Amino acid sequence: MSRAACPYDNSPMERFFNILKTELIYLYDFHSKEQLYKAIEDFVYVFYNHVRHHSFNDNLTPFQKRLL
Repeated sequence: MSRAACPYDNSPMERFFNILKTELIYLYDFHSKEQLYKAIEDFVYVFYNHVRHHSFNDNLTPFQKRLL
């Protein structure tokens, strides 16, 4: 942990939530909480970890990076 009011601890989560909102939440209309929760679960566990390439991982998915 860094000192108080230092943004570096929070930046990975801020980036993740920005990606979640821009690539999922703002693009679709959800009519129920269950539909939203299912979409977020699919996004995180399927798309974000297994399909989406990340520049900080040498353009590998997090799953591919763990296998190295």
